[in-house]
Amino acid sequence: MNDNLLQDKSLADTQNKVRKIYNKLIAEKNIPHHENFLDLTIPNLKRGFCIIKDFVKTLPDTAGVYRMIGVNDDILYVGKAKNLQRRVTNYTNENRLNRRLQLMVAKTVRMEFTNTSSEAEALLLEANLIKSLDPKYNILLKDDKSFAMLLIRKDHDYPQILKHRGKQATKGKYFGPFASTWAVNQTIEILEKIFLLRTCSDGDFSSRTRACLLYQIKRCSGPCVKHISVDDYEKNIILAESFLSGKSSDIQKEFAEKMQIASDNMDYEQALVWRDRIKAMTNIQSDQNINIETLKDVDIFALVRNGGVVCIEVIFFRGGRNYGNRSYFPKHGEEDSDKNILSSFIMQFYNNRPAPHEIMLNISIANQNLMIDALSLANQDYESVGTYKIKISSNHRGDRAKVIAHAEDNAKQSLSRKLMDTQAQTKFLDKMANLLAMDRTPARVEVYDNSHIQGTNAIGAMIVAGKEGFVKKAYRKFNIKHSASQTDGGYADGDDFAMMNEVLTRRLKNIKIADNSVDSVESVDMDSVPDIIIVDGGRGQLNQAYGVLVDLNLQDHIKLMGVAKGERRNSGDESLVFIDQPTVHLDLNDPLQYFIQRLRDEAHRFAIGTHRIKRSKDMLKNPLDEIKGVGSKRKKALLHHFGSAKAVGSAKKDDLLKVDGVSKELAEIIYNHFHDS
Repeated sequence: MNDNLLQDKSLADTQNKVRKIYNKLIAEKNIPHHENFLDLTIPNLKRGFCIIKDFVKTLPDTAGVYRMIGVNDDILYVGKAKNLQRRVTNYTNENRLNRRLQLMVAKTVRMEFTNTSSEAEALLLEANLIKSLDPKYNILLKDDKSFAMLLIRKDHDYPQILKHRGKQATKGKYFGPFASTWAVNQTIEILEKIFLLRTCSDGDFSSRTRACLLYQIKRCSGPCVKHISVDDYEKNIILAESFLSGKSSDIQKEFAEKMQIASDNMDYEQALVWRDRIKAMTNIQSDQNINIETLKDVDIFALVRNGGVVCIEVIFFRGGRNYGNRSYFPKHGEEDSDKNILSSFIMQFYNNRPAPHEIMLNISIANQNLMIDALSLANQDYESVGTYKIKISSNHRGDRAKVIAHAEDNAKQSLSRKLMDTQAQTKFLDKMANLLAMDRTPARVEVYDNSHIQGTNAIGAMIVAGKEGFVKKAYRKFNIKHSASQTDGGYADGDDFAMMNEVLTRRLKNIKIADNSVDSVESVDMDSVPDIIIVDGGRGQLNQAYGVLVDLNLQDHIKLMGVAKGERRNSGDESLVFIDQPTVHLDLNDPLQYFIQRLRDEAHRFAIGTHRIKRSKDMLKNPLDEIKGVGSKRKKALLHHFGSAKAVGSAKKDDLLKVDGVSKELAEIIYNHFHDS
């Protein structure tokens, strides 16, 4: 089964939140209405501030990592914070943001957060996420388009550590990328204090006759004047590489032992050196459950349930490093147990990817041994991972138990936010049911819109919304087909009524009526029958839609509504048109008005986007592609000879024969193609 069945990738949650925020602003602060506020594809600084402020309300004052996310789940920025609430609040003050940060905030439509035990953990996780996610605005905050790296050179007896950008052409070991130049500089300073590595250039190193100031303040071992041997310096390099690979606990333990030995030998000056190095490490090491050395290649699954909804948090470790986390909300029945939900989820999760050596769970699952065998067998299809037997465990102690608890905490927070947004969506659907005199909450609402330019490149669009928000996997586009009432370029005069009739007929024609119930015989993606159909338009479009329902005997099973633009054609001025009840004008500040507008705007966005794609493709078409017998080679020869397809169309038969590969018969075909009239 496809991963799309496990993921809710729609922006419904975000759009619900935006609508709720905007409605509150209009009601309480009397801000002017502007339709672009709700178009997430258009950057809007005021909207970005409102969205971030809404997240700040529920943020803890603990360390963590935050991700700013734009339309289509584009990762805009990854940052770390000692205090998440305080740090994220900074993005709501326009005076503290430069132009680039203002644009980033304007593009932000939602945020994600991961709590950590310390700022040091947040720094490590931030580096891991930036490496795996490649967020746009972390790059734009650099001096150039590349991330800053930390390089330990290997082309010198006394390797230098330095900040590096661009191609990795220099011989050495690279670490990173880092979030900012500041982060690299901070790391280099840490390595200087702990491992006493040099940062000077080779030219400065070779010209030195006495140690520099860094040696005097105990931030360099003085290799330039041979205060340390090559072998001892190499040992420091090895320790530094281990530290950057996440093995800081072992190094700190080794330093503590050396400090104790120096103290026992009454070499107190050397003991102080080890003490200072331990102190420097303690400032950035702390309690590291974000990167844990015992976790090599592991996936962690934590399931939590609340309010009949399940959230599964997945955290990925590779090579002992945390590569981020993600929350999933799989669909399930109320009677399904947590064990069965997690088992089914894991099997679908690895349907198109290899499983790692180990899988850690917060609960035990059904048929664990069977799953181990199945996943191990499936991994044989991936040559790159090799052959190994997968381990699945659910009982954990020590650091592993901390990681499981960390995953559960993140799952609980994600689920809490999800439930709040779902409740708001259900509330709006209930209001719509009351408006249409329905006796139940609608489970599926379909909204239709057309897009074309004077009938050409005509597209019909259908979007779907339910209790979980927009169901993007159910969206459909309809290429308007030609009929006897059409011109060659499309519907005559851009007949919106006829287009709406065609689209709805094609969508609903396979739904059958049997025993006063509605069943569908269409494909699995189209088998759900809508409770409500909304058409973008007034009485004319509504009558066309009702005519289709009557022809298909569905008028008693599907409620119908039209959204007509007002005289000024502005959002907030719409009329709701019905077949069997008077037209309704909702109050400008009525939340239901904004909910219906959001549905209509999403259908309009999808229709316009699809139309533009089709129009762009048509603009790139070459008339020669439509001629039978003219392949890529002959088309290339014709264009080289005449310069353009238009010139080919104006050419005489004798001129066409002068082109390599064009026979007398083909010249006749080409000529007739352009001169049929």
